[in-house]
Amino acid sequence: MRELYYLTDEQRAIRDLAREIAREKIAPVAAYHDETESYPEEVMKFLAQQGMMGIWVPEAYGGTDAGAMGVSLVAEEIAWACAGTATNWGATPLGGYPILLAGTEEQKRRYLPRLAAGEILAAYSLSESAAGSDAAALQTTAARKGDRYILNGSKLWCSNGSHAGVITLFATVDRSKGAKGITAFLVEPGFPGFAVGKKEKKMGIRASPTVAFHLENCEVPAENRLGAEGEGFKIAMRTLDFTRPMTGATAVGVAQAALDAAVGYARERRQFNQPIAAFQGVQFMLADMAMQVHGARLMVHHVASLVDRGAEGTSLESSMAKCFAADAAMRVTTDAVQVFGGAGYTREFPVERFMRDAKIMQIYEGTNQIQRLVIAQQLVGRL
Repeated sequence: MRELYYLTDEQRAIRDLAREIAREKIAPVAAYHDETESYPEEVMKFLAQQGMMGIWVPEAYGGTDAGAMGVSLVAEEIAWACAGTATNWGATPLGGYPILLAGTEEQKRRYLPRLAAGEILAAYSLSESAAGSDAAALQTTAARKGDRYILNGSKLWCSNGSHAGVITLFATVDRSKGAKGITAFLVEPGFPGFAVGKKEKKMGIRASPTVAFHLENCEVPAENRLGAEGEGFKIAMRTLDFTRPMTGATAVGVAQAALDAAVGYARERRQFNQPIAAFQGVQFMLADMAMQVHGARLMVHHVASLVDRGAEGTSLESSMAKCFAADAAMRVTTDAVQVFGGAGYTREFPVERFMRDAKIMQIYEGTNQIQRLVIAQQLVGRL
């Protein structure tokens, strides 16, 4: 594949460093962490040591300010090696970007330098048992009591939540107000009344812990409220406009890994006295896979560039990129298993892991059905 002409020298340097780390440090242990469902502690520490945790953070707070494009480039490279590790890594910009977006200067100074250095990780907690796609239906409550808020409820599906030092968590100050009651808080795991719940046993991204939170009279200082009361839903949605390109890029990374594996296998595997890559049926499959990967990457990079230029209202492009890339990853990884045949269905080869990992791309950070709803509403309006 030709070099992407539009990348700057800095962006290429970031991508190349991430690629080197992914291939030399992450890929060799990916199958182990998937099989054992264990957290890649050493890998995460190495990413921090190499400056990968702060690429989204402005230089004033210790980061490299590489923006949405930098985040997307790194996410793709890490996901090529391990989608679970990419999810762990991506939880910090997902959980930390709301601080950059709506935090006070004191909040930014308190958290962003530590996130940039990898001293702590972040997480983002919006979902609940009754509030998945209908995010505005969350039931966790926050009541102001003097200089603190008292939070009560349970949260679900928090990626990297058990390893985060700060969690952007959403609760409502008034259930009757729906979305207008939702408020964001910066919750630290040591706050009284906060507890990490069960870790889910998942089909894919098994190197990334997905956990529940329980808040029982959890005391959160008022200074840890993020934005004003009732601004939480807006903060949550604006954050996703920034991070959905990252999710799309993660899907692209998984799809590229599957394509690379399928091409390599097709050139080596022989049937009827020739490589299976010589058969037109296989060639057409590989060609379709390559088009899907390349198209998804360009869509992701397009919206990342819009975000970095400060374009207003990128929900349409963000949703299209996330949805297309996730669907592409599912198709490409499924076809990769088919190219491998019976071998692809075994754990001896990585394509079955790629296929399992790809499925979550169509679900988390807004299901692809919700993305289609967002796209349609942007096109025709709310009817």
